[in-house]
Amino acid sequence: MSVFFVTEEGVVKKVEAKSFADVRRSGIIAINLKGKDKLVSANHAQDGDSVSIVTSKGQSIRFDEADVRAMGRTAGGVKGMTIKKGDSVVSAEVVSAAAKTGTLLVIMSKGYGKKTELDEYKVQGRGGSGIKTAEVTPKTGEIIGAKVLLDEADKEGEIVVISKKGQVIRTGTAEIPSLSRATQGVRIMKMREGDSIASMVAL
Repeated sequence: MSVFFVTEEGVVKKVEAKSFADVRRSGIIAINLKGKDKLVSANHAQDGDSVSIVTSKGQSIRFDEADVRAMGRTAGGVKGMTIKKGDSVVSAEVVSAAAKTGTLLVIMSKGYGKKTELDEYKVQGRGGSGIKTAEVTPKTGEIIGAKVLLDEADKEGEIVVISKKGQVIRTGTAEIPSLSRATQGVRIMKMREGDSIASMVAL
């Protein structure tokens, strides 16, 4: 078992979970960030799993966790995805090797969203710029979050979407349509003028 880290600038790092078995009250270093880079996610990963990374401008990459060797806590990591200027990672998820089916749910800042079958995201080598996961336009806004839904979670789960001005909706993931990668999705939340999506949580 490992802990897999991903940053805004596409840096990834894998650390054996046992390295965090003895954490003092003041905390310990988990990853050495460079410049203005920020940590986006930390997930458990096991042998055979893959990692899905999504950016705000609609790019996505999926690669095997085995492509990243285990490192010490103070290491800075390696390139997981090439990020273009003006873009940044907004979500990173570990896809279990045991999962037979699943979808990638993306939510955009102006209330649009969609699901796409994971089969459309072929596993490739880490470090590339990825493939398009959504058509990002002024109407949809940029991607603010993504979630891998595996097996029954795709059919029975729910998401809560919250806007910057405090508007909240809760909807079943089954109600969000499954569409191909290069589409902009459908409106799942009507935004008031000047408002935008702040975050989404899958239940």
